[in-house]
Amino acid sequence: MQKMFFVFGLLVAFSFFPVIVNAETESERRLRLETELQIVERKILTQSRLVEDKQMERQSLERDINIIEGQVKKAQLGIQARGLAIVQLSDQIGEKEVVLSILSEKLKKQKESLADLVRKSALVSEYSLVEVMLSKKNFSEFFSDVATFNSLKDSLNESVTTLNVIQQDTLYQKDDLATKHEKEAEMKRIQELQKQEIEIKEKEKEKILTVTKGEERAYQKLLESQQRTAADLRNALFQLLGGGGGIPFPEAVRLAKYAGGVTGVDPALILAILEQETNLGSNLGSCLFTDHNSAKPIMHPTRDEPVFLAIAKILGFDPFTRTVSCPIHQGGERVGWGGAMGPSQFIPSTWAIYGGIVNHGSGWVYSQSDDAIRRINGGIVPANPFDNQDAFLATSLLLRDNGANGTHASDRQAALRYYAGWGGAKNPANAFYGDQVMNRKARLANEIKILGS
Repeated sequence: MQKMFFVFGLLVAFSFFPVIVNAETESERRLRLETELQIVERKILTQSRLVEDKQMERQSLERDINIIEGQVKKAQLGIQARGLAIVQLSDQIGEKEVVLSILSEKLKKQKESLADLVRKSALVSEYSLVEVMLSKKNFSEFFSDVATFNSLKDSLNESVTTLNVIQQDTLYQKDDLATKHEKEAEMKRIQELQKQEIEIKEKEKEKILTVTKGEERAYQKLLESQQRTAADLRNALFQLLGGGGGIPFPEAVRLAKYAGGVTGVDPALILAILEQETNLGSNLGSCLFTDHNSAKPIMHPTRDEPVFLAIAKILGFDPFTRTVSCPIHQGGERVGWGGAMGPSQFIPSTWAIYGGIVNHGSGWVYSQSDDAIRRINGGIVPANPFDNQDAFLATSLLLRDNGANGTHASDRQAALRYYAGWGGAKNPANAFYGDQVMNRKARLANEIKILGS
C-alpha cells in the first residue's frame, strides 16, 4: 500500500554545468588570438599615419607611389584583422552552443524528475485515513513525508525556472554573437572588394613607373595629360545605384551642392560617399525582395522587412519587383543581410529615421511631421529612397549627424560611421573605407573646381 514513500531518497540539486574542455588550452588560444589581433591593429594604425603623412606632402611621383603601396598594405592588414575577429567570434559561438547543449540536457532531466514527482503527488491525494492506519504510520509521520515531498517538488520547480532563465540568456548571447559574426564576415567581403580596387591602382603604379621611368618631370607631364577638362566633365556621367543609372556629372554636382547647402556638408564628400556606395553595390549585385539565395530572406526579417513593406505601401510601388542590395556570399556561404535601397544604399530601418516612417506600436506608418527630407525639400509627397534628390539629401543628413564638418579628420570619421556605425568607426580594420572615400573626395573636389571654371 505504500505507493509513494520509496521516492523520498531521490535528491535533486541544481548545479552549474561542468567544464568539458581544457580551460588552459582555451585560455591560451583566446590570449593568442587577442594578442595577434592587437598586433595587427597597431600595424594598421601605424600604416594609416604613414599614408596620412604622405598625403599632406606635395604631389609627386615618390609620394603617390608610397601612398598606393601604403593603401595596399593597410588593406591586407585589415583583412587579416577581420579574419582574426571572425575566428574569435566563431570560438565564442561554439562555447555558447556547448553551454546550450548541456543546459538542454539538464533541463530535460529536471523536467522528467518533476513530472515523476507530480505523478507521485497525485497518489498522495488518494490516501485515505484507513490506508494511513494500515500502513502503520502515524499522522505526524504521514504529514511529515507529504511536507518533504512538496518541498522537493518546489525545489525542482525553482531549479527548472532558473535553468530556463539561464538557457534564454545564453541563447540571447549566442544570437548577439552570431549577428556580430555576420557583420564581420560582411565587412570582410566588402574589404576584399576594396582591396581589388587598390590592387588595380597598384597595376597603374607599375604602368606609371614604366611610362615615366621614375622621372618626376615625366610624371608631372603625365598628370597634366590625364587632367580632365571642364568639357569632359560636362559630358561625363555620374553613376548612381538604384537611381536610374548614370546622371550627368553637372546634375550630380548640383544635387550635392543643394544638399550640402542645407546641411553644411562638403558636396565633394556627398559625391564621394554616393560613388563609393554605388561601386560597392554594383559589385555586390541587386536582388528582389522575394529572392532567396539561402534559407534566409534577403532583408533582416524584423528590423527591415516590415519597414520596407510600409515604404512600398506609402510610395505605391510593388515591393516584390523592386531591386535592393543582395546579401553577401563568402566561400559559398551566405553572410549578413541585404536590402539597401537606392543611390544612398540605406537599409529600410535607417531610411525610416529621415523619411518619416515611424512605429507607434501598431505597425510602421508614415508621419509627415517626422519626414525631415520632405520638410527640407518643401515637397508634397513622402520622401523616396529611390529618388536622386531625396537620396542625396539623406546621405548629407546622415553625414552631418555623423559629425562631418569639412575637416579631413571629421569627414573621414563621418564616412566610417556611415559605413560601420559609431562603434565600428573605431575599428582599425575599417580604416580602408574612410581612406577610399577621402581619396574620392579629393579627386571630386578638384573636378568640381574644374567644372566651375
